[in-house]
Amino acid sequence: MVVMFRYRVKTVLAAAALLALALTPASAKDARLTVEVRSADSGKPVERASVIVRFRHGVGVNLKKIQTNWETKTSEAGIVKLPSMPQGEISIQVIANGFQTHGGIYQVTEPEQTISIKVNRPQRQYSEHEAQDKKEEKK
Repeated sequence: MVVMFRYRVKTVLAAAALLALALTPASAKDARLTVEVRSADSGKPVERASVIVRFRHGVGVNLKKIQTNWETKTSEAGIVKLPSMPQGEISIQVIANGFQTHGGIYQVTEPEQTISIKVNRPQRQYSEHEAQDKKEEKK
């Protein structure tokens, strides 16, 4: 009776292991992502820029079982290296002092991928009041 019980336990454990292996998607591959942030006008690295990465979706990825958000800052070289994440669609937002906020959707398709982002300086503000003041000064 004890032998039969052990046999059943081993069979159940083997079946559970095979089921877990079968349910693990073969298409969900991991990627190591590097984000590089540079100034659009000078090409220089932007240090201490906040980089927010959100994993949106991927093939065979259960979003409840993985980390889907990363928030970090760029190094002096303007680079952020993120931990392993599934391949798929991500959104990246970059916020840096003296630059416009950048946001975009990107596809992570390679085991090691670098995404280069160029951020712009703020544009000059235009005011309708300034335009009217200049017209009045000319009179």
